[in-house]
Amino acid sequence: MFETKTYDDPVVLAPAIRERWEFLETSSAAAVLRSVCPDEWADITEVLEQFALDPRQWLKAGGNRGDIAKEIDDMFAHRGWREIRVDIHTEGILYAKNNEEVGRLPVVKQEGYLVDNFKGRVALDVEWNAKDGNLDRDLSAYRAWHEAGVISAAVLITQDRLPLKELAQELWKDYQNTLLESYRNPKLPIDLSTSTTTNLDKAALRVRRGVMGTCPLLVVAATRSTWNGQPFVP
Repeated sequence: MFETKTYDDPVVLAPAIRERWEFLETSSAAAVLRSVCPDEWADITEVLEQFALDPRQWLKAGGNRGDIAKEIDDMFAHRGWREIRVDIHTEGILYAKNNEEVGRLPVVKQEGYLVDNFKGRVALDVEWNAKDGNLDRDLSAYRAWHEAGVISAAVLITQDRLPLKELAQELWKDYQNTLLESYRNPKLPIDLSTSTTTNLDKAALRVRRGVMGTCPLLVVAATRSTWNGQPFVP
């Protein structure tokens, strides 16, 4: 596994975007995307520039994962990205020394799963507060698709859990201070206590084990700087 930091190059990624998100990268993914998939990279950087974490959506009971993920997915859909299932069929063909075909092996079919967003040669998933086992599925699929020549790189958008947990607690406390004491509730409306959800740390553990092989992967995580600066208002 080759962990790189081409996203720190201002030619590759605008510093204003770099400051608002945390990144983890293998095999120079950001530079690869910019060079090999410029249209898709333009879409990705536009979304990262425009998206801001809104407490009204983020701290809404029952809507945490769905609302945030749907908002980001909709931004990509508006730019022509589609939810796609990638299946891989592999066939072995036998040739004699004179290049004459002498037989074929049975086709091996590998059924894939729906990737949140797919365009050109880029696969992109939004994993926001889902079960962290989803990461095993996502990363293994990216590696298989890259080795089969289907994609040039993959992108995973998630969250930096601890900084966002601290921010949520601050915003919730500020909101509670606006209420009469008898109406106050110290408990957050969403559960941010568990670490067994999709987040930057969980992705990093897997990536640093080398599960990506040579597949370029860019993990992008929302953090405190991704917040839109607004207070929580129900």
